[in-house]
Amino acid sequence: MASDLELLCSHVNEKIANIKKTLSLRNCGQEPTLKTMLNKIGDEIIVVNELLNKLELEIQHQEQTNNSLKELCESLEEDYKDVEHLKENIPSHLLQVRVTQRCVKGSDLDPEEPDKAVEPEPIKKPPKEQRSIKEMPFITCDEFNGVPSYMKSRLTYGQINDVIKEINKAVMSKYKILYQPKKSMNSVARNLYHRFINEETKDTKGHYFIVEADIKEFTTLKVDKKFHVILSILRHCRRLSEVRGGGLTRYVIT
Repeated sequence: MASDLELLCSHVNEKIANIKKTLSLRNCGQEPTLKTMLNKIGDEIIVVNELLNKLELEIQHQEQTNNSLKELCESLEEDYKDVEHLKENIPSHLLQVRVTQRCVKGSDLDPEEPDKAVEPEPIKKPPKEQRSIKEMPFITCDEFNGVPSYMKSRLTYGQINDVIKEINKAVMSKYKILYQPKKSMNSVARNLYHRFINEETKDTKGHYFIVEADIKEFTTLKVDKKFHVILSILRHCRRLSEVRGGGLTRYVIT
């Protein structure tokens, strides 16, 4: 009971003290000198409040900039990972690109060097029976993306071009034998030559083609279900066509 009374007295005394302070401040505000000072303080408070508002806006702007930089950093990290992945998974056929011609620009010559008479090099006669052999072009990314999903299944762009590379290897090996002088052939090449001639038909005349026996003879490819699926894709991309007859399927380079 006594403690409750003490709390009540303390509360009443606190209220009385607050009222006294309020009356004292009201009286101060009515004095001219103090009133001027209070007005100045009020103006300064307004200025400080405006500065605080500007500071708050600047903090918000900096937070937005920080978030944008974080997103940019994450995007750059993803791009870097993609570049590293591409670097480590370059298709093997792209690594074998050969530079066949070099251009010499006029700017590479010394402009102060006087003109000199250049003697023409003697014309070299091309070797006899030098013939170019047609090769199958690699498929492009756009062509690969245009192949129906049911047809390519889980095959990759690189796997298809690897098969093209092996097919070109077989074509080159076959026609080098066909274009080789008969006198320089050994017994193995001569037997292959006769087989190649027997496999030709009127439909393959003037075209480059191979059969499954050439794939087995000149490459390490397995003539299995996967191989025939890739052949179907190459037919879809118009890289080859088939000519059947005599129990053989001839794959003609188109």
